Amino acid sequence: MGSTRLPGKVLKRLANETVLSHVVRRVRLARRLDGVCIATTDSPADDPIVAEAGRLGVSCWRGSEHDVLARYFGAAQSCRADIVVRVTSDCPLFDGALLDEMLALFQGEDNLLTTQRARPVGEGLDYMSNVQVRRFPRGLDAEIFTSAALTRAHREATQPHEREHVTAYFYQHPERFRLHSFVGGEDWSAHRWTLDTPEDWHFVEAVYEALGPSFNTLAVLNLLKTRPELAIVNAHVEQKKLAE
Repeated sequence: MGSTRLPGKVLKRLANETVLSHVVRRVRLARRLDGVCIATTDSPADDPIVAEAGRLGVSCWRGSEHDVLARYFGAAQSCRADIVVRVTSDCPLFDGALLDEMLALFQGEDNLLTTQRARPVGEGLDYMSNVQVRRFPRGLDAEIFTSAALTRAHREATQPHEREHVTAYFYQHPERFRLHSFVGGEDWSAHRWTLDTPEDWHFVEAVYEALGPSFNTLAVLNLLKTRPELAIVNAHVEQKKLAE
């Protein structure tokens, strides 16, 4: 609830539901997931998020506002997770089918995939994302890592940015973890589909008004081809840097 650029963004009403509700619903479209857990803070300001999690029938873990790595570790422990997927709650255009494809690759089931990849996977990755080599729109971000890797990061990470940004310790220490970047075919990285500013909100609202709550990535891309003016609504917004 304490977003500085768009306060309360995850509980804003979008197509008669909260943004958080849409994110949970779209994440749940990934058939390979066993469950969803909302990892929020122990601040009283985030009590409404806990209430919304209860309404959605989703488990919820509360932890430190600033030590988000510890919060993730606690959430993973509470769920007894072997593999953890990180999706931020400000991505109401998230694609569960994309996550399924990423999970299949992470788990070594290459026969299910059509995506080009740099090397065979299935030999025991610690971390994979579509973030480090960005070809997907910002807002379809997903990071996958093992519980063992998360435990190690929680034990070893000491820098403030490593504690706040959860996965920074992984990709800043490639000598300690087996890392892989998930890349697609076309480069769609110029698109911004996340929710962090009023301009982002105008874009997301326009997409939901045009397509309704159920759509996939290709539907959004086709919409932007027919209505290119939408793509520039938030094109100037800069993402916060790791140190901010």
